[in-house]
Amino acid sequence: MRPKEHIVIVGGGFAGLCLAKKLNKKKFDITLIDSNNYHSFPPLFYQVASSGLEPAGICFPFRSELRRFKNDGCRYRIGKVTTVDLSKKTLSTQYETIGFDRLVIAAGTTNNFFGKNDLEKKVYTLKSTSEAMRLRNDILERLEMASIEPDHAKQRSMLNFVVIGAGPTGVEIAGALGEMKRYIIPRDYPSLYPDMLSISVIEGSDRVLATMSDSASDKAKEYLEDLAVDLHLSTTMTDYDTVNGTVCCSDGSAISASMVIWTAGVTAVPFEFIGHDVETGRGHRIAVDRYNRLPGIDGVYAVGDICIMTEDPKFPAGHPQLAQVAIQQAVNLAGNLNGDELNRPFSYHDKGSMATVGRNRAVVDLPAFKFAGFPAWLTWMFIHLISIIGFRNRLTVLINWIWAYFTFGSQLRLLFKASNLPNDNPKQ
Repeated sequence: MRPKEHIVIVGGGFAGLCLAKKLNKKKFDITLIDSNNYHSFPPLFYQVASSGLEPAGICFPFRSELRRFKNDGCRYRIGKVTTVDLSKKTLSTQYETIGFDRLVIAAGTTNNFFGKNDLEKKVYTLKSTSEAMRLRNDILERLEMASIEPDHAKQRSMLNFVVIGAGPTGVEIAGALGEMKRYIIPRDYPSLYPDMLSISVIEGSDRVLATMSDSASDKAKEYLEDLAVDLHLSTTMTDYDTVNGTVCCSDGSAISASMVIWTAGVTAVPFEFIGHDVETGRGHRIAVDRYNRLPGIDGVYAVGDICIMTEDPKFPAGHPQLAQVAIQQAVNLAGNLNGDELNRPFSYHDKGSMATVGRNRAVVDLPAFKFAGFPAWLTWMFIHLISIIGFRNRLTVLINWIWAYFTFGSQLRLLFKASNLPNDNPKQ
């Protein structure tokens, strides 16, 4: 009997976890590496940030998930991969060095500041559960501090929120803040007036949700304006003056901002590769062929948002960085690896896209037709609910959504501040 090959998967997002579960455990020993010990659900980060959901509701432990589905032979290791030695077939985290026979890179993307790297320490981002929790805590703290501030002018200056980017994440967090302004401020903060809270969205293109249809974009714009969100289209942020609390724009305008939420772009998670040159494309994504292989490197693959495949004639600029692309690539690669040879090139089946702008407000683009409003909102809720891992998590999310819908409130606006002591983390 041929000995099992050792496959290492870097990243436990949609692509990495799906691949780990689909691979043949009788043929491969599998190691999944991620810097967190849980799989999270990025489409709902904005709801954690706006106190709509608790963090545990959209996260599920890797060890519990890999114990299910008869995944014997699949192990989880915590760590952030920093270096990959392609000649020695090893990779290194901050804790250990691991060898592999085959490597699959599925680490996804991180925030792209387009050369303005100083913004990393100035703005809030929404690329992880911990970032969403930080944003939630600071939003709540601003509301609490503003509620005890006797000066109305200072109150207003503390509640100026600016969202950079009008893609799905930007639109959704702006809509959530708009609903907080409309429903939460009057009920929970009687010392504040709703119009003290301002929400602005800055977008470089001439419309919101630029990757969706014109009808979806127009409807989302209408929804945001109805929630008193100020839209600044066809302009970009040039600077953020944290001292004076202003965002400078390319059109010469300046917007007051006590909090800037960055959703403007992503770039591939960087790695240091040794022993072989790795070709990259737009957004520093790793170039792969139709089988998700790195050209000229035996036994190394990349799937999901971190890779770019330009050989597909339908997507010459690469596939959209969506969960469905990542999952379909993982399923296709698992089928190829489970067989004796790679014989099925990847072909993306577009199932559509959607975004929500608050209660009863959503837009859905399906291949056959498009719709918006309450039916779209129900569709958005259903698709996201069934996509969350774990029955308990689905039930928790559903209960929170039902409660919030009928009460116009949430029991999750709790301001938790973690203690910094003791500092006894291992190997730090």
